[in-house]
Amino acid sequence: MKKLRWRLLVSVCVLNGAYFSIGAAAQDSVDASEELDPVVVYSFNNDRFAVAADRNTSIYVSTQAIEAAEMGDLRDVFAENASVTVGGGIPIAQKIFVNGVDALNLNMTIEGAMQNNRAFHHVTANAIDPALLRAVRVDAGVAAADSGPNALGGSIAFQLIDALDLLEDGETMGGKATLSFDTNGNTFSQALTGFAEHNGFDILAFAKNAKGQDYTSGGDWEIPGTGANLQTGLLKAGYSSESGHRFEISGMMLKDKEERPYRANFGAFKGTSPTRIYDTMRKSFSFRYEHLEPTDLYDPEIVLGFSESNIDVEESKGTSNTLNGKLANTFHFNDVTSFTTGVDFYRKTSQFEDSAQDPTETANNFGAFGQVRSEVLSGLEVSVGARVDHQSFEGISEFDARATGASGNASVSYELVDGFKLKAGYANVFGGYALEDNYLFWTDWNYAQFKPSRSQNVTAGFEFERQGLSFSGNIFRTEIKNARGEEQIKTPTKVYHVVSKDVTTTGFNLAAGYQWQSGFARLTYSYTEAEVEGSHASSYSALDLAAPLGQVLAFNVSHRLDDYDLTIGGDIQGAFDYDTGATGDSDRTLEGYAVVGLFAEYEPEQIDGLKLRVEANNIFDEDYSDRGTYGGDYNVIGTLKEPGRSFSLTANYRF
Repeated sequence: MKKLRWRLLVSVCVLNGAYFSIGAAAQDSVDASEELDPVVVYSFNNDRFAVAADRNTSIYVSTQAIEAAEMGDLRDVFAENASVTVGGGIPIAQKIFVNGVDALNLNMTIEGAMQNNRAFHHVTANAIDPALLRAVRVDAGVAAADSGPNALGGSIAFQLIDALDLLEDGETMGGKATLSFDTNGNTFSQALTGFAEHNGFDILAFAKNAKGQDYTSGGDWEIPGTGANLQTGLLKAGYSSESGHRFEISGMMLKDKEERPYRANFGAFKGTSPTRIYDTMRKSFSFRYEHLEPTDLYDPEIVLGFSESNIDVEESKGTSNTLNGKLANTFHFNDVTSFTTGVDFYRKTSQFEDSAQDPTETANNFGAFGQVRSEVLSGLEVSVGARVDHQSFEGISEFDARATGASGNASVSYELVDGFKLKAGYANVFGGYALEDNYLFWTDWNYAQFKPSRSQNVTAGFEFERQGLSFSGNIFRTEIKNARGEEQIKTPTKVYHVVSKDVTTTGFNLAAGYQWQSGFARLTYSYTEAEVEGSHASSYSALDLAAPLGQVLAFNVSHRLDDYDLTIGGDIQGAFDYDTGATGDSDRTLEGYAVVGLFAEYEPEQIDGLKLRVEANNIFDEDYSDRGTYGGDYNVIGTLKEPGRSFSLTANYRF
């Protein structure tokens, strides 16, 4: 603990030194009587309800964070908010946790196409290349009924870049070329984007390749199976008619074929660290329709999506996919009251294949929903919604089950005084039947104890924002009943039995920030505890459900020096030592860490469209695993370490 505190103190001093070297210019720019220019810009297409009460817990990833993560990974996307944790040092192993809840238990979409295609438990179900992103919204805990089914712990929505966002005024076509090199692993990445618009039609094409060697952790330890070999592609097209109809299609893919740790999210097991080839392919396609000039009675949304995950390991193959659709309309009764209603469906399939068999589980869902959003009094916003879902499940050995369940949510926000809001929310969510990890389908299953899951989410907090200064905080509790787990009964035939688990995460989040005309500083802190079956959770007992996280913090600072066409800043990612309190075979305290990064971004006025970014990451060469990485509480597991000290250079040229 003393070591961590010392590192945090030194880290803060380093970043404060960089901050104060800016001089008095930032302070002089702050005038209480003038409106501050926004620096942290939030953007999310089709979010008609960004100020509604059901967005109380929403986290909008900043434009700066997305741009900074362009040649990085998913962990970089959420680096500004401690309540969203991404564990795993390589993209194939990176899993997302929101308030401690595994994203498998959230409704997750890319362009409206449902994701969470659960496959091998040592591999993520949520891989996405940050270079494809234009906006991200996380609804932590309480999610509205129109966010979709299975939102046991909330929802995450990703939106992809498109031509209309990248084209500047007066342009009809353009492009961007990006080159990046990282010294740790000698990873060289190249990306090319082309986009155009003509007579209402727009199109964007994107391709990226990243190739490198195994990286080293802090202390110069080489981590086998961590070399980059990632190819990404995106094609997105749209048409906007003169009367306001907007049609959009998109297709993306990610391919990663390389030697990885034998268990991809482990660094080692029982002191050994063999590798094997993982051949993974992830695809997501969507069709969307909306009207850009809605009327009081006609504000439609139509979505059809398909996503698939293929994971080949040795002689085995896991394939999981989701087909989903949504038809909705929002009725605007007046300027402050609306009602969104519609129907949605999905069909999820999970299949395992080897030389002898191809067992499959399938789940179908049909839902109807409605959500009312209103400002009932000046400063008092209320959002209330409900949905009903009917599910059918088909398991191995011709097992069938049916279930129907209702979900409800309510959120309230009240501006007590100018700039200060109190807010609270509650959601009771029917989750239904979940598909299992298909790499466990190699033997028979017993579904006798299989029950539909259900969750309760409660949150309450405040936010204050005035003249660039902001504070916020909230407490939360997510309780999932009958979450699907498994137990292998070692009879002569070795049968897996479905078991029901009750999972709870509780904690609180705090944030403080200051924004001036040319920059910002922001500190977030999150404390999360997890329980399974009423006992403190280990990373094993909570596998695919939650994670014991303890205290996590994130600090970010950025300032633009307009006279020099230069932006400088840095960040601290940290966690404190944490004893999970779990009994049984969990035998180690999670170790704290503090990791510091600095960056400088230069846009020379002499070369229009060129942007250079240099980063120094993990400058103290901390030897650590991210708090969300599996197995840190077990001596038998060598956790997958994050990269040690590295320097990277990225060149972007917009033409």
